[in-house]
Amino acid sequence: MGFSCGYAPLCSPVASAPSGDVPVNLEQVLDSLRSSRRFMRCVTEWREIPPREAALEQLPDWVDNRLRTVLRKRGIEQLFSHQRAALDLLDAGKDIIVVTPTASGKTLCYNVPVLNTVLTDRDARALYIFPTKALSQDQVADLHALVTALGEDIRTYTYDGDTPSSARKAIRHSGHIVVTNPDMLHTGILPHHTKWIKLFEKLRYVVIDELHHYRGVFGSHVANVLRRLSRLCEFYNSSPQFICCSATIANPVELAEKTLARPVTLVDNNGAPSGQKHFILYNPPVVNRELGIRRSVVSESSNLAEKFLDRNIQTIVFGRSRLRVEILVTYLKEAVRKMRKPDRLVRGYRGGYLPNQRREIERGLRSGEIMAVVSTNALELGIDIGELDVSVMAGYPGTIASTWQQSGRAGRRNKVSAALLVASSAPIDQFLINHPEYFFAQPPENGIIDPNNLVILMSHIKCAAFELPFRDGETFGIDSIEEILKYLEEHHILRHVDGRWHWTADVYPAEEVSLRSASPENVIIIDTSDNAKVIGEIDLHSAPLMVYEGAIYIHESRQYEIERFDYENKKAYGREVDVDYYTDAESKTDLKVLDITAHTDLARGTKAHGEVSVTTLPVMYKKIKFHTHENIGSGRIHLPEQEMHTTSYWMDFRPDSIHEAGIPEADLGGGLKALSNVLVNVVPIYIMCDPNDIRSVSMVRSPFSQRATIFIYDNYPGGVGFSQKLFRLHDTLLEVARELIGECGCESGCPSCVGPSLEVGETGKTSALKLIEIALTVPAR
Repeated sequence: MGFSCGYAPLCSPVASAPSGDVPVNLEQVLDSLRSSRRFMRCVTEWREIPPREAALEQLPDWVDNRLRTVLRKRGIEQLFSHQRAALDLLDAGKDIIVVTPTASGKTLCYNVPVLNTVLTDRDARALYIFPTKALSQDQVADLHALVTALGEDIRTYTYDGDTPSSARKAIRHSGHIVVTNPDMLHTGILPHHTKWIKLFEKLRYVVIDELHHYRGVFGSHVANVLRRLSRLCEFYNSSPQFICCSATIANPVELAEKTLARPVTLVDNNGAPSGQKHFILYNPPVVNRELGIRRSVVSESSNLAEKFLDRNIQTIVFGRSRLRVEILVTYLKEAVRKMRKPDRLVRGYRGGYLPNQRREIERGLRSGEIMAVVSTNALELGIDIGELDVSVMAGYPGTIASTWQQSGRAGRRNKVSAALLVASSAPIDQFLINHPEYFFAQPPENGIIDPNNLVILMSHIKCAAFELPFRDGETFGIDSIEEILKYLEEHHILRHVDGRWHWTADVYPAEEVSLRSASPENVIIIDTSDNAKVIGEIDLHSAPLMVYEGAIYIHESRQYEIERFDYENKKAYGREVDVDYYTDAESKTDLKVLDITAHTDLARGTKAHGEVSVTTLPVMYKKIKFHTHENIGSGRIHLPEQEMHTTSYWMDFRPDSIHEAGIPEADLGGGLKALSNVLVNVVPIYIMCDPNDIRSVSMVRSPFSQRATIFIYDNYPGGVGFSQKLFRLHDTLLEVARELIGECGCESGCPSCVGPSLEVGETGKTSALKLIEIALTVPAR
C-alpha cells in the first residue's frame, strides 16, 4: 500500500446547501452535500452503515412487579437481547462483561438486578465504580430518578472527594447503592473498611462501568485495588458478583479477567436498534497547492457544523484539545449570531468547567435547548446527553476505539445519523483519510494491563497489609508473596507474628500511591473583574501552558487575560477582555541521564537503562488571530520548569556503524524517529502497558553519549519498572520490529509500522531497518 500526500483537487470551503427548497431534516442536508461537487472533492470515503432492527425479549419472571411497573412507565416493556442475556447470566451467578455500542442500554444490565435485589432484601448493598466523578454524578441522577419512581426507601449516594464530611457517616451506615471512583475506593473506603462494615458484609454486586478506560498503569493499579476489595469481601464473608460494561475493544474478556482475577462471561449480542449511519471521511481543501497546505481543521469543522446548525440539527463536535474546543465554540457562537439565533444554542464542554455548569449543559442537550456542543473526549464516556444527530470529529481522535466511540455519540434509534471525521494536517490524519480501507478494516485497540508489575504490586501489598494482616501462605495476584513480605519486614514496614504479617510503619500507604500519573491537584481560575468569582479550574500539569501571564484563557467563548499565575497557591487571576486573538504556548522538553543502572556494550553501539530527568519548560507564546490564524505577536513565559524523575531504557549507535550502513546524515533523524515509532508500537505488547504509559525521544547527537540515541522512558514519576524489562528484551523488541516493518506492505511508511513518510521521510522505513541491524546484539548475516 503506497502512501502519497493524496491532495484532493483544489476545492473551496464547504458548499452551502443549494438555495430553493430548504432542507428540513438530516437526510435532505446530506443529499444536498452529496450533490455538491466542491464538497465531494474533499470526501475520500462516504460509507453508509445500514440500520439494525431491535432484537427484543421479555423481562425475566423474577423481576419484581414494582420495578416492572416503573420500567413500563418509562416505555420499557421488553428488553434488548443483550440486556436479557446479561440478566439471565447474573441470575445464574455468573460475573459478566457487556460489550455493546454507545447508547445501547448497558445501564439497565446492572440497574435492574441491583434494584430488584434491594427491593427484595433491604440489607443488600451494591458498589458502583466509574472512572470519573462526572460520570458517577450522571449515573446517580439516573438512578435517583428510578428510585424516586419506585417510591421505596432505597438510598443511593455518591461518595467521592466532593462529598461533605457531614454526609459521609450516613452514606457508610445506610447507603444501599454507593457510587464512587477508583481513587476514592483506594484512599477513602478500603483503608477505612471498619467504618463500612454494613457495605462489606452485605455486598451483592460490584458494577464497573467503562472498563475499557482501565488500561496501562492506571488499569494495573485499579486491578490491584479490586484485589484488595475482594480480599476484604472474603474477610467479611461476602461474595459479590461483578458486572462490567465496556465500549468495543479487541480483548474485552482478557481485560476483564485480568482486572477481576476471575472468569467472566461475555455479553456482546447487541439487540439495540440503530438507524442508518453515514460515515464521511473529509480532507480539508488545499489552499496552497505549491506547499500542499490545507485549510485549517478547526475552520473546516466549524463550517461543517454550521451547515447542520443552520437546519436545527443537533450536533456534537469533538476537539483534540481544550484550546481547540474553545476556538470552535467561539466560531460557532459567531455563526449562530449571524443566523439571527441566540448564541446560547452553542456550548462548550471540557475538563475545567465547574460541575454545576457541566450538569446544566448535559440537561440542555437532553432537553434539546442546546443545538450544538463542542467537547474534548470528556463526552466520549457514557454521560447521558441524549441522542444527537451528527458527530463532527475535528481531527483523528488518536485511536480507532475512540473514533467509533465519538461517532457513536450521534444516532437516534431508527433515525438517520452522520459522523464526519475531518482530517488535520498531522501525518497520521493524512494517512488515514487517504487510506479509508485501512481505517475501516482496523480492529479497535487492545486494553492491556499488568497487575503483577512489581512496583505496582508492591505498593498495593503495602496498602492491603495496612487494611488487614496477611496470613502465611496467602496469595495476592501472584502464587507466592512471601519474598515481598520478607523484604517489607526487613525494611521495618511489616512485622511477622504468629503466622501473620502486621503493618508497623507510621505512614498511611494509600496516600503515597497515586493511581494516575498526572497530579490530581487543580489550579482555580479567578475572574478579577467579577468580584473574584471562580470561573473554572485546570489540572496542575497543564496549567503552565494554559494560564501563564499574558495568556488568553477562553471559557465558553469568553476571553480572560491572565494577569497573574500564583503557582505555589494554585491560583490564576484574569480579567475579562475582548480581543481578536488567542494564545498558544510552546514548550521545550529535555531528557538528561542521571544514573546508569546497567549497560552492555554491543558490537556497534550500547544498550542501557537507568534514571533520567525529563524537564518541560514553557518558553514562549504566540498570539494567533481568529479565523486567519496569523501570528500577530509573541511573548516570553516566565515559569519554572516542570521536572519528572523517571526511568528509561536507551540504545545508541556508533557513528562509524551508521556510516558503514549507508545512512546519510540528512536521513538519520528520520530513521531514528521511524525506529522509535515502531518500538513504541511494539513495546506495549511485551511489557503489558498502554501506549500512553511510555514516551520516546530520539536524538541525532545525545549530550550524554555524543551518539545517535533512542530513549524510551516511563511516563510516570519514579518509573514503574518498564525500563529494566525493555533492557532485557532488547533483541526481542528489535527482531519483532524488523519483522513488523518487513511484513508491512506500504512503500515508505504508515501508522502500522514506522509512521507516515510525511513524518519520517521517504527513506525512514529503510533507515529504520538499517538501524535495527546496527543495534542487534548479533546482527543478521
